[in-house]
Amino acid sequence: MAHAGVLAWSAVRQSPTVDEVAHLPAGIHHLQHGRFLLYRVNPPLVRAMAALPVLLLNPQTEWRNVTSAPSARPEFSVGSDFIAANGERSQWLFIVARWACIPFSLLGAFMCYRFAESLYGQAAGVWAASLWCFSPNILGHGALITPDVAAAAFGIAAGYFFWRWLTNPGWSAAFIASAALGLAELSKTSWIVLFGLWPAMWIVKRLVDRNGNYWELAQFLTIISLGIGIINVGYGFDHSFRPLGDFDFTSKSLRGDDGSEWGGGNRFHASVLGTIPVPFPYDYVKGIDLQKWDFERRRLSYLRGEFRHRGWWWYYLYGLAIKVPLATWCLLAIAAWARLRSKRMTFRWLDETALIAPAVTILVLISSQTGFSHHVRYALPILPFLFVWSSGAVICLPGRRWLRVGVGMCFVWLVASCICVYPHSLSYFNELVGGPRHGHRHLLDSNIDWGQDLCNLQRWLDRHPEVGEISVGYFGNFAPEDMDARFLRSGLADGAPLRIDEIAAGNGSMPAPPPAGWYAISVNRLYGYLPGSIQDAPSQEFAYFRSIEPLARIGYSINTYHIERSDSDE
Repeated sequence: MAHAGVLAWSAVRQSPTVDEVAHLPAGIHHLQHGRFLLYRVNPPLVRAMAALPVLLLNPQTEWRNVTSAPSARPEFSVGSDFIAANGERSQWLFIVARWACIPFSLLGAFMCYRFAESLYGQAAGVWAASLWCFSPNILGHGALITPDVAAAAFGIAAGYFFWRWLTNPGWSAAFIASAALGLAELSKTSWIVLFGLWPAMWIVKRLVDRNGNYWELAQFLTIISLGIGIINVGYGFDHSFRPLGDFDFTSKSLRGDDGSEWGGGNRFHASVLGTIPVPFPYDYVKGIDLQKWDFERRRLSYLRGEFRHRGWWWYYLYGLAIKVPLATWCLLAIAAWARLRSKRMTFRWLDETALIAPAVTILVLISSQTGFSHHVRYALPILPFLFVWSSGAVICLPGRRWLRVGVGMCFVWLVASCICVYPHSLSYFNELVGGPRHGHRHLLDSNIDWGQDLCNLQRWLDRHPEVGEISVGYFGNFAPEDMDARFLRSGLADGAPLRIDEIAAGNGSMPAPPPAGWYAISVNRLYGYLPGSIQDAPSQEFAYFRSIEPLARIGYSINTYHIERSDSDE
């Protein structure tokens, strides 16, 4: 109940983030038209769930920009149209949609508890659930209409039910595992790795135990088959079993030298492989293709003050090191030490594999995609497996008072670090880098500034009426003027009618120092990082503001400045 309340309040306090602006209208389009053209890079489960209660409020929709072109990503244009059509009411629609996604995080907490309790006992279950509920990364993304927390929740659920079937095969366990597999696949395409991981785990178990039978093989094939079937049900069997050669691919990996990335192609169309029916819906496969294309384009990435046109294989390791609370890392270290030193613990290789293998597989998958490195949230599905794995240390606590005291202090530290940054959990960085005030020196984009603090800027203006009008350089897809008429976006360059956003994009020039007045600049824009664009180099238009201290920081993602007239005259 506490976790749900915290997420509900966070949903109210934050403005729609960059991706949410596209997710909600895409979900509405799915439900109204039964089509899945919008936001194909991820399956529709989460956004459809978010859109359900919003449909009851009769939102205004505009679908003029919906297109089925092979390389099209029209969801962001559709999102802008959705906000324009609903005006100030948009904020309320996004809040309702966010509340509809809270059950995903509650499921994650329960499954952490259930998995740990089944392995190590009830106290371990409380340990794992507590790590989930007080994780700033879970709190930051659990109140959004994005698939990351849902993927973590359904991923740990799938891992738990498959482990139950492996340890005690039976038809009922097989059916539950297949349902969990299908839901995990419908939450985020990252979990496609399970179609390779689970067969490998089952084969290894058979080789080790040497006691399998044909009924167990039938059950395993049922798990995989029904899991694929549930994916098709989620898409309404939309163009399922289409021959591989009939797809219009965009990524170089699947397109080959046939066609172009804008017109589409298919390296398989003239081969035997091209005749094989693909047992997945068309838009599910196209989503994987478009995501691969995104990584192939080598977009501008940022890490520790460095911009470059490719990512880093160690980006997610570094991101987790500074975005996961130090208290959590201390608890993981205690758990590792206890497992190595304690005589109380006995390990079964299958239990350890069920926890470690999915986390390692996801980490290897995302780290191998080095076309760009933007979002540590891609690694969120790893966290619940770490939480459950660490909970095994509770077996070592009896008889070791100093260990119990250390664990207790770590949990107090974890709760304190979580509360101190709330409700700005999305921008959380741990003490290793000086907290969220210094996070921009290490990571940008959704790790610190995803457009979530526009509402908080409005509240700050309400508390400071002396500010009057303020010019905004905002990183996001939610127009500032939709929030407050005092937000200006013009008159920044010798009276020319240039928007501050256009200046940052290189369509104008800002004098240094800029004209006198009040300014609010998003952290991403401050460092020259633009939303959803292919940049040759980071913009330097706001470089002047980097040299001065902000008057105030709005939720760690927006800085406010006041340029005096005497300064601009100089």
